[in-house]
Amino acid sequence: DGTELTAKPKRSFYAARDLYKYRHQYPNFKDLRYQNDLCNLRFYKNKIPFKPDGVYIEEVLNKWKGDYEKLEHNHTYIQWLFPLREQGLNFYAKELTTYEIEEFKKTKEAIRRFLLAYKMMLEFFGIKLTDKTGNVARAANWQERFQHLNESQHNYLRITRILKSLGELGYESFKSPLVKFILREALVEDTIPNIKQSALEYFVYTIRDRRERRKLLRFAQQHYTPSEHFIWGPPRKQKLEGSKTNKKPASPISIHHSYISKHKKPKEPKNTSASGSSAGKTTEERKVELTKNGEENDQDEQEMNCDAVRQNNGEKNSDTDTGQLSKSEEINDTSDRKEDVSHSKKDDENLNNECGNHPGTTEKDLCDTENSSNNTSVDLQDNFDKDMLSGGTTTKNKDELKS
Repeated sequence: DGTELTAKPKRSFYAARDLYKYRHQYPNFKDLRYQNDLCNLRFYKNKIPFKPDGVYIEEVLNKWKGDYEKLEHNHTYIQWLFPLREQGLNFYAKELTTYEIEEFKKTKEAIRRFLLAYKMMLEFFGIKLTDKTGNVARAANWQERFQHLNESQHNYLRITRILKSLGELGYESFKSPLVKFILREALVEDTIPNIKQSALEYFVYTIRDRRERRKLLRFAQQHYTPSEHFIWGPPRKQKLEGSKTNKKPASPISIHHSYISKHKKPKEPKNTSASGSSAGKTTEERKVELTKNGEENDQDEQEMNCDAVRQNNGEKNSDTDTGQLSKSEEINDTSDRKEDVSHSKKDDENLNNECGNHPGTTEKDLCDTENSSNNTSVDLQDNFDKDMLSGGTTTKNKDELKS
């Protein structure tokens, strides 16, 4: 018995489908309208008795009231007292139609007897109606009747039918107070604990207003034990938030490295890439050095111009693959680029030493270079600038350099 009490409850597909159809006004329902001869309304007008017992409504309300044995063991009257738009166990009872519902709400005599029937059944369950808004409370005989209700589970089907009929005949507002009262007695007061499954599976879902259903489900969730077995309504937000916090976001550094690794081209040997990058960098560095040292030393200018032209011609004839490798190496490998810059600077210093500060240079060589005309040096400078912009040298520059 202990294992059954602690077992996790399961949802009923039959209950969910049945109550969905009820809340949505029975979709695909074929309304017979006049074919039932308004037998439910005529019964409440005290014109016909209910079948098969042959008892009129006035006799039921007056003589059966308080006779709990008869109300308990007779199973044919409940379909007549609380009619629905669906067939019950008593096949003599007829389903309601939309036209009959409209006429029933207009008939004060029928409405008065319907409320008396509702009070009679509440008293049978140990509950009393306290006001005209549908609020309920414990009746005088609640202890005896609650004990009986806790043990006679077939009465839970009757309560479901009563709740449905209240909504059909214009008393939708009466359902929520009754369901909340039953939930409180089952979950908080623990006077009818066996009814909580039916209350959550059936009673709550007879209420058509979604907001009212959610209020009742939140109330039940607060008092349901064990709390992890509560399977009605949405899951708890705490679990969802906990699962989100467990997932740590990736650091921006790792994302950056992964992005580079996806798009980075495979590295070639450093000798090839270094030679290609140095070829491109030395030309720019030498141009800067020319502008600085051209006025100070014509000899250095002439030698560097010649060397730059030769270097540019070699760069023009180099393969396109080397250029692409140098470009990818400059983007993705910053360390190699720094090394290339340092190497280029050293080469420039060596060239300066070789041209101007070499110990083997004599005064005769210096005089020969000083005797060269200024026009030639100016032309060389202009031609070199044009070559740097166009990416190559012309045959005219080569002739001038030879002369």
